[in-house]
Amino acid sequence: MTINNIVDESFIINQNKLKKFDNRCDNIKIGIMGGTFDPIHYAHLATAEFIRDSYKLDKILFIPSGNPPHKKRKITDKYHRYNMVLLSTINNDNFIVSDMEIKREKSTYTIDTLKQLKQIYINAEIYFITGADAICDIETWKDVEENFKLANFIAATRPGISLLKINEKIKDLKDKYNANIESIYVPSLDISSTYIRNQLNKNKTIRYLVPELVQEYIYNKQIYNNGE
Repeated sequence: MTINNIVDESFIINQNKLKKFDNRCDNIKIGIMGGTFDPIHYAHLATAEFIRDSYKLDKILFIPSGNPPHKKRKITDKYHRYNMVLLSTINNDNFIVSDMEIKREKSTYTIDTLKQLKQIYINAEIYFITGADAICDIETWKDVEENFKLANFIAATRPGISLLKINEKIKDLKDKYNANIESIYVPSLDISSTYIRNQLNKNKTIRYLVPELVQEYIYNKQIYNNGE
């Protein structure tokens, strides 16, 4: 089976997972894992699973960003990034992928995504998962106060991030916006998408950094061959 066939199969499997989940009418807890995923790697997946288990979330919804306004560098085509997330979640029934952001032509803001999710999952309690470092910059986000009204925020910390600094910022956000934010230490892997892109641009291995199907897709499509 070619990688294109596997992508097609992954899309069908994901659509079935989405349809089954969208038909639920009871109260549910959804974790939202957004990002460029350029590319998605094992640290993303490990973080999502750890938080799903820790907070007893019903599902984790991966939402690859379409046109993120804060990214300065050129990012990989959104459909390639979406396909890689599909491939990496195919075997986990608790992980679902949404294309709501990549369908948008304009800049994709978290506030618009949260509003759309609230319309789809009316009875859902939404937990927006982000890196602890992003919390420090969250006041630059569009309609920051409205974001806090629509979702609970989980700040995933990792080695190298000052817990004192993060907790001070969280306290400040709670005082200013009545935000529901919690920090959680995630015993994750020290992997980043930047490191993986650099490895690829140097023709070095990325084995065991990303799922095998993602690695196969990257090599087949020659995505990271131009020093980007």
